[in-house]
Amino acid sequence: MTTIAFIGLGNMGLGMASNLAKAGHVVRALDINADALAKAVAAGCVQAKNAEDAVATADIVVTMLPAGKHVELVYADVMTHAAPSTLFIDCSTIDVDIARKVIAEAEEAGFAMIDAPVSGGVGGATAGTLTFMCGGTEPAFRRAKPVLDIMGKNIFHAGGAGNGQVAKIANNMLLGIHMIGTCEAFNLAEKLGLDAQTFFDISSTASGQNWSMTSYCPAPGPVETAPSNHDYQPGFAAAMMLKDLRLAQDAAQSAKAATPLGAQAMALYGLMEASGDDGLDFSGIMKLIDGTL
Repeated sequence: MTTIAFIGLGNMGLGMASNLAKAGHVVRALDINADALAKAVAAGCVQAKNAEDAVATADIVVTMLPAGKHVELVYADVMTHAAPSTLFIDCSTIDVDIARKVIAEAEEAGFAMIDAPVSGGVGGATAGTLTFMCGGTEPAFRRAKPVLDIMGKNIFHAGGAGNGQVAKIANNMLLGIHMIGTCEAFNLAEKLGLDAQTFFDISSTASGQNWSMTSYCPAPGPVETAPSNHDYQPGFAAAMMLKDLRLAQDAAQSAKAATPLGAQAMALYGLMEASGDDGLDFSGIMKLIDGTL
């Protein structure tokens, strides 16, 4: 039985921590939100008083935090209290440079650490079917994998420190681009007199087929479980997509990589933010495309 400190119990972190507790591990949970802590305790976790209390006896520290600044602050605190043998796993989606900086600081202090951002949304976190994209040394990844296997279905080692973040933001940039293109195609078909179901039946078996269409169709009707059939209530909010697109653009600028479609996708999701509609699912950009937003 492993003692795991889990810091950050948002929509994703709560499900992840709960699955670790259900697997029989001692999970010392910490969050600034009292309601989230109460839910974690109800799911079998132990409430920690502060970072020192959470990590002092932990074999592994898992973090799921909103942004790079939070990751830097938390690990600056954690490193002063954790035992030298503690493994750090940061599952936050953050800036590549910050991820590499924090891992370098951890390794300099004698800790093993990987970045392990996730894909799969709240449903995947709850079901334990997330995809983890991991960056760090091979030994650190091997140590982390048994814990990640409890929370996820697909676990990938992407290479050195920060490469998990690279994989995550590149993937989500592609997803955002695909979603916008899929919305445009359905909107065009409708405007020209072709209903969504017929277009879906054709395109889903033709060269336009993609995940945004077949699993998460932004046009109401064809995919019953898609947010488009539930008033675009989020599985993955547009605000979170915009965060990832902004991270991708920051990284592209740093690497001098050309990403014109990624930049345009960021601008379009920025319009959802400006209109106050970024709480909708990211497929809700269909409403922007078709003029109903």
